[in-house]
Amino acid sequence: MQKDLLKLLDLSREDIAQILDTADQMKYSQKHGIAHDYLKGKTLAMIFEKNSTRTRVSFEVGMYQLGGHALFLSGKDSQIGRGEPVEDTARVLSRYCDGIMIRTYAQRGVEDLARYASIPVINGLTDFCHPCQVLADLMTIREKMTRLEGLKLAFIGDGNNMANSLIVGGLKCGMDVSAACPEGYDPDLAVLDFAKTVNDAQFQLVRTPAEAVKDADVVVTDVWASMGQEQEKAQREKAFAGYCVDSELMKLAHPGCMVQHCLPAHRGEEIAAEVFEAHADEIFEEAENRLHVQKAVMYLLMKD
Repeated sequence: MQKDLLKLLDLSREDIAQILDTADQMKYSQKHGIAHDYLKGKTLAMIFEKNSTRTRVSFEVGMYQLGGHALFLSGKDSQIGRGEPVEDTARVLSRYCDGIMIRTYAQRGVEDLARYASIPVINGLTDFCHPCQVLADLMTIREKMTRLEGLKLAFIGDGNNMANSLIVGGLKCGMDVSAACPEGYDPDLAVLDFAKTVNDAQFQLVRTPAEAVKDADVVVTDVWASMGQEQEKAQREKAFAGYCVDSELMKLAHPGCMVQHCLPAHRGEEIAAEVFEAHADEIFEEAENRLHVQKAVMYLLMKD
């Protein structure tokens, strides 16, 4: 493992396996009441320039369960929101805390923070990627399917931060990945370039959900308009017409196909209510696994 978790592009298949294996242990310990206060006395600074429910609660609870303390810093309540250079914030927090988690807009801000911080930096979400969420997705898939390698993952929707991380994470774990995105909403070019370098798994970018979902073992979708894109809602609803994961689409997937959604879900838009409810156990297990996988990341990066 490197010093930081900034994006899945930085991780090897072995790094991802180590995180998932550690997350399994964290989950087992939590479920069986086994003490695992490995970060006793340590403090995680949590910087939120984008609002969140799951990210804040899972990191804060996770740090508490590991015996440490999480400190919440919102952009508007700190000097970060008033224009303090990120390099100064990084160096100050490095003298107070043992790790930093940041949820923000630009990937460059996270990379700059890590460059100047002497403590680990964890990407809680940027416009480019969502590594912790996709690690939780991979953990959930592996729990149910008992493996990742050789499975087919289909993503339906916007080529956003979730799509970027799913493509990278899936391919690095030996999964075939098929993404269906409307024209003009493709994944990031850096991700598409990475996909071309993969030799032991296949990637395809298609325009029709049916083509992507055919023979899939896992179907993943996300909201059509992410945070900060609310003004594009009408335009995006038009562009994503026909991109709803519904019962008819699911008939094209393998029997027993999983469905994942990082939440919040808009029933009747990117996913039909009946599909969401049929796969609710998998989706909320995925939400729970954010806690366990982030505890694994914090432990691996912040332990003595």
